[in-house]
Amino acid sequence: MTEREYNQCVNQYADNVYRFIYKNLRHEEDARDVVQTAFEKMWVNRDEVDASKSKSYLFTVAYHQMIDHLRKVKRITLKDEFKEDARVIDRPVSNTKKILDEALSRLPEQQKSLVLLKDYEGYSYEEIGKITGLSESQVKVYLHRARVQLKNYLVSPENVL
Repeated sequence: MTEREYNQCVNQYADNVYRFIYKNLRHEEDARDVVQTAFEKMWVNRDEVDASKSKSYLFTVAYHQMIDHLRKVKRITLKDEFKEDARVIDRPVSNTKKILDEALSRLPEQQKSLVLLKDYEGYSYEEIGKITGLSESQVKVYLHRARVQLKNYLVSPENVL
């Protein structure tokens, strides 16, 4: 393909390729980028492109560029979704700490101590039993009750994080 044939191809098919890509992407700037990249690839490979098949070549390259673009956008969108989830979890520490402290303060003293020993300090049920003078089964039962109370407090609409 000569430079003249390339320019003729651009003049003849640019609008058609753009419309095709735009209808698929529905985003003006992205469609322009894809079409520009397709023409760029055609220019770089102009020595191997048969001028009589330039339209087919151009649409094929543009289509593959569009698919690559969609895959890239899909990955970016997923990462953004993960960021959104992280932002919900990543609230200011003072607010989260305040709500957790309030929830813990509503527990009976024994249950509060058990939650702190197990969930904050990481002691085993046996170790907590020795520390508090309770049996392992009592520790498990009291911890379960404490966690149910905490859950009920934390998921109530006025306290949702």
